[in-house]
Amino acid sequence: MSLRVKGLSAERAGRTILHQTDLTIGGGERIALVGPSGSGKSTLGHALTDRLGGQSGVVALVPQSPDEALDPLRTLSFHWREAERALGLPADSERQLELLSALGLSNAALKTRPWGWSRGMQQRFVIAMALLGAPKLLILDEPTSALDPVIAAATMELVDRHLAASSTALLLITHDLGLAAKRAERIWVLEAGRIVEDAPTAKLIAQPASSAAQALVAHRNWAVLPC
Repeated sequence: MSLRVKGLSAERAGRTILHQTDLTIGGGERIALVGPSGSGKSTLGHALTDRLGGQSGVVALVPQSPDEALDPLRTLSFHWREAERALGLPADSERQLELLSALGLSNAALKTRPWGWSRGMQQRFVIAMALLGAPKLLILDEPTSALDPVIAAATMELVDRHLAASSTALLLITHDLGLAAKRAERIWVLEAGRIVEDAPTAKLIAQPASSAAQALVAHRNWAVLPC
């Protein structure tokens, strides 16, 4: 089932950060939102989450840093229970093991606090919590920006593997065209708060139409990154 949003926009201090935007995301579709810093990528992700958030189980957002999602004074098992309560789900150890295993955390100790885990493990834990309610749309906002390239690639492989068996759509927000090219079948290019190009990944890489996409593609270093 497709998700359709019309007239999505955002302002800050009287300044338009995201201009009126219509979006359609197909069931199970993999979309990357790319653009330079300050183009409004994270703003679009948050605005989309706010718009869809009133519909239970529709959308889940994973922020750039696990610090934004995890309380350093609370155990990871506490965070998991709170996520279940927020979603109105009963405690389910089998579901927990399935999701944590899918994200490579089957043997991780949940009674520790976040700082007892590596950043990569924390990020994967936050992604697992986001998948608890089997959302129709998972938004990953710069999910690899705080990770080294090898850990980032492994994390995205685990996410891809899990989503392949579900109908959950993915919106990957990134400034990394290499990550977008490898993980998405469609790319939106955002510039100054407007989507200036929407094309299948292969077509955009081979024949970028907008000046913003041409500038991104011109930096060929993105092609050798491991993500």
